[in-house]
Amino acid sequence: MRSPRHPATAPVGAPGHEVAALMLRATLGPMLIAHGWNKVRGPGGLDGTTGWFESLGLKPAAAHARMAAATELAAGAALTLGVAAPLPSAAAVVLMAVAARTDHRGKGFFVFKGGWEYTGVVAGAAVGLAALGHGRYSVDGLLRRRPGPAHALAAAGLGTAAAAALLALCYRPADKPQDDTPDDTSGAGKTT
Repeated sequence: MRSPRHPATAPVGAPGHEVAALMLRATLGPMLIAHGWNKVRGPGGLDGTTGWFESLGLKPAAAHARMAAATELAAGAALTLGVAAPLPSAAAVVLMAVAARTDHRGKGFFVFKGGWEYTGVVAGAAVGLAALGHGRYSVDGLLRRRPGPAHALAAAGLGTAAAAALLALCYRPADKPQDDTPDDTSGAGKTT
């Protein structure tokens, strides 16, 4: 007698797998598109985004503002349509790793305190989606592209390497402001 298949051992392409891939794409893709659109057409537009990137220490800020917006829009569209896995997931990892290092660093875990919680969850979900694949209801599904651990490793590896390279070449945070108290010229507290 054949035993029923346990959901944990269901093959790729099982109904649960297809729905999971579709839901992840429908969540991550539009979210990235919204973030990219906000960088271009939000309250401050590209000028505001450029100023923000300048304050973060990304040089040249104008180029990074445009590059981040374009990457979010393109990766978001590719995830939504389910095309070119694992590249859009790798792009999401780059975006989140740079954000974690520049804007969320030193603020703890929780996003409501400015921490890296959000960036970590988005990057992890993107790598998970790369392993899962875009599913049957996607452009990649129509092309019969098969996902797997190699796609997850590629998304994580490419994304992390690209973020590290970008930060090494372009991240120049300003020094902390000096204390405005006057220097002690009396010689008190000095040792010779």
